[in-house]
Amino acid sequence: MSAALGQDALAQDFVEFSVDSGVLRFGEFRTKAGRLSPYFFNAGLFDDGAKLGRLAQFYARRILASAIEFDMLFGPAYKGIPLAAAVAIELARAGRNVPYAYNRKEAKDHGEGGSLVGAPVKGRVLIVDDVMSAGTAARESIALIKAAGATPHAVAIALDRQEKATEDGRDVDHSAVQYVQQQLGLQVCAIAKLADLLAYLQVQGQGELGEHYPKVLAYRERYGVE
Repeated sequence: MSAALGQDALAQDFVEFSVDSGVLRFGEFRTKAGRLSPYFFNAGLFDDGAKLGRLAQFYARRILASAIEFDMLFGPAYKGIPLAAAVAIELARAGRNVPYAYNRKEAKDHGEGGSLVGAPVKGRVLIVDDVMSAGTAARESIALIKAAGATPHAVAIALDRQEKATEDGRDVDHSAVQYVQQQLGLQVCAIAKLADLLAYLQVQGQGELGEHYPKVLAYRERYGVE
C-alpha cells in the first residue's frame, strides 16, 4: 500500500505487514491497565524466519533514519532477545555492524556467570523492545546497563500506543514513552504509532478493516496523549 501525502510510508508499510501477519488484530482486548482496547498488537506472533527478518528490516530502517547515535544493542529478556539479535543482523547488512547483548531473568553462578550475555555492555546503548506499556521494562534495562558501567541512551520499539499510562490504578497525563523520554532522559523511536494505525484504517474506507476506524479513534480520544 502506498502512503498518502504527508503520511509516514515506513509506518504505513509496517502497519499493513502487522495486519497481514496477524500480529495486529481488532476486536475487544483487555489491556494491562484494565482498559478495553479495540486493537491488540502481539509481537510474539512474528513467529517464523520470514516475519522476524522483515520485522528486523523495519527496525533497522527506522533506527538508521532516526539518526540516534549508539554503540551497541541491548535486548531485554525475553521478547527483546530475538529482536536485538535480528536487528543486529539487519543493521550489519545495512553497513552498521554493532555488538549486542541481552540479560537473563535469573543470574547464573557457573560458567561465565552473571545476568548479562553477549558482547560487553559499554558505550551508548540502544534498547530494542516490542512495545512500552508502563516503562517498567525500560527502568529494569536502564539499571542493568548502568550497573555494567554503560550509558542507556535510547529505546527502539515497534509500536507506540500513544496512550495514557497508569500509576496506582489511575490514569496519568503522560504515556509510557513520554515518561521514558522526559523522566528517564532516553530517546525513543518507534516504527509506527497509533496515529499511523488510524491513518491506515481511515484509507480502508468501508471495507472490513475500515469498519474498525471509529472504535480505534474513540479509544484514542478517550485515552490518548499528544
